[in-house]
Amino acid sequence: MIASTMRALTFDGPAVDTSRTRVTEVPTPAPGPGEVLIRGTHAGINFKDVMMRRGDPGYVPVWPAVPGLEVAGVIEQLGSDVHDLTVGMRVAALTNIGGLADYVVANEALTVRVPEGVPSAVAAVVPGVWATAWLLLHEAARIRGGDTILVHSASGAVGTALAALTEAIPDTTLIGVVGSTSRLEEAKRAGYPQVFVRNDQLVDNILARIGSNGVNIVLDPQGTTWLDADLRMLAPAGRVVLFGNASGAPLNPVLTGRLYTANAAVGGFSIAALSATAPLRVRRAMDAVFNLIAEGALIPSLTVTPGLDQAAALQQQLADGVVPHKVV
Repeated sequence: MIASTMRALTFDGPAVDTSRTRVTEVPTPAPGPGEVLIRGTHAGINFKDVMMRRGDPGYVPVWPAVPGLEVAGVIEQLGSDVHDLTVGMRVAALTNIGGLADYVVANEALTVRVPEGVPSAVAAVVPGVWATAWLLLHEAARIRGGDTILVHSASGAVGTALAALTEAIPDTTLIGVVGSTSRLEEAKRAGYPQVFVRNDQLVDNILARIGSNGVNIVLDPQGTTWLDADLRMLAPAGRVVLFGNASGAPLNPVLTGRLYTANAAVGGFSIAALSATAPLRVRRAMDAVFNLIAEGALIPSLTVTPGLDQAAALQQQLADGVVPHKVV
């Protein structure tokens, strides 16, 4: 029997630290049409949690809020009009919000069966982090063999996933960018042969190393803070894909004239927005990653920390930039 209340990590209001974060009892949600109720066994800790906690625009519809982008667990209840999933099935789901709780409601279209042999802890990192990386490479940036790809936040969870997935694309060259010297070795271990610190000399340092032709693709989760530098590093007909706003700074408008002179393209990617408008594309990415994991072609790196009461401290470590890799 499903209890009427459950534990959930709750943000009572915007804060730069854990002062307004707590584990509390809230009503257990019920699935609506096309939805399932999942008893969560594992949930990913993501930088989106930090952005929600800060109160960045567009992330929290109402306070208090329960964070949690991705979850793995067991289906406990089906809403109406659910056709491909069953009670008792091991699944992973992109929740976007609400995943750090004992139970979570998920859209059937964003919920996939976990293949046999894939641990639930590993499954919990697929819907958000690894599906984002897959979609960035294969749909948003459309990486081709021979491309030189520059990735900001290379030592982070998505940056690590991008490095692993890029190995299957022939003749690509990876360049990593990190926020501090303390993250250089982590990015190199993740698979970036060349890593640079993000500072005022970034453009000169990279172009001096790779030559003035520049890079074909820049994948940047820092909002528009470094967009001018990104454009200066691009090869003709290169592309910048912005896929977040980790800096929290206000987004600047893109000057069209700058794109003409640089022969450049700038695009944006949001897995949350895509999940609302084209959920089956997100589900296809999740399935693709799970197939690679089940085949042994991918081995996601992660650390499991037991207990929902540990989530607040882990989120603070993400905010401080001291988490070495993905935490579940």
